[in-house]
Amino acid sequence: MTDAQRAAQKAGSEPGPEAAGPPGTADTTAQGMSIVARSQGQLVRRRFFRHKGAMVGLVLFILVVGLAVTSIGAGPIPGWWDKTPTATATAVDGGRPTLSVIPEFLGGGGIHLGEHPFGQDNIGRDYFALTMRGAQVSLVIALLVGLIATFVGTVIGAAAGYFRGWTESTLMRSSDVLIAVPTLLIAGLIGTMIAGRGIVLFGVFLGLVTWMQTARLVRGEVLSLREKEFVEAARSVGTSSRRIIFKHILPNTIGIIIVSVTLAIASAVLLETGLSFVGLGVQPPDTSLGRLISDYQTALGTRPWLFYWPGVFIILIALSVNFIGDGLRDAFDPRQNRVRD
Repeated sequence: MTDAQRAAQKAGSEPGPEAAGPPGTADTTAQGMSIVARSQGQLVRRRFFRHKGAMVGLVLFILVVGLAVTSIGAGPIPGWWDKTPTATATAVDGGRPTLSVIPEFLGGGGIHLGEHPFGQDNIGRDYFALTMRGAQVSLVIALLVGLIATFVGTVIGAAAGYFRGWTESTLMRSSDVLIAVPTLLIAGLIGTMIAGRGIVLFGVFLGLVTWMQTARLVRGEVLSLREKEFVEAARSVGTSSRRIIFKHILPNTIGIIIVSVTLAIASAVLLETGLSFVGLGVQPPDTSLGRLISDYQTALGTRPWLFYWPGVFIILIALSVNFIGDGLRDAFDPRQNRVRD
């Protein structure tokens, strides 16, 4: 066999560039694992959607929000339920719930909503409509608190971690003072001062006094990132501190920030419930889930449905948001740097 024949045989036995396949396709390693090259965003999404608890929480949260918004409507958007939270009527059968979930072949009354699925209150208002309105208000307040607290905490934590010195001392000592005071006490004072001025203002003020945990988390992450090579390189070419913080450092803390939002929302639901329960939250004529529990706490022994329906929705909202937060935390975990098919 000539040298030319040997070269031709060798070239035929080795795959050429056309056999390698396009970038991003699976490659088989020596251990027999199929590994796919993916971007960081793809890895995060894949880990999140594979998290069973997060998926359960996401479905529950979407169902609760969808039911609260579509049933009685929101603003100019009409709802499919024919009763409003303020309309009164004569209580039927002592205001008992007409919801039935037991099929007839099991000895129940069949599956149906009835005229008043959650029952009626003292003056004949439909309790399903009241609960849906309470869920809407609680969700709005919780979202406002979560977003504002996370934004304020992120800015303060980033400034403290990056500038250090007197800036860090001032901001962190202020945070220590606010942490030392019970959150419920501060929120109660705010509720007293702005009582009856609307749920938006109430949510904004609550967000302005619940940013401390987020600030501490972001500060710790920024303290680590400010010493990295890419930050030093940005400083060496004269990049401003504001640009370094917002363009280089904060994008690398997005995982902590997103998780902080979900945890802040879950905490805000319980905070609003506690404040409304003691009469320092949402004020009549509006209502919230916590307000409903407060108004009808004495009915627990005689008409328990007036107490446990708002409680069920509080638990569903808090649990679903916490499950979503757990899934996001695991998805952004940098130690999980490989996703297997």
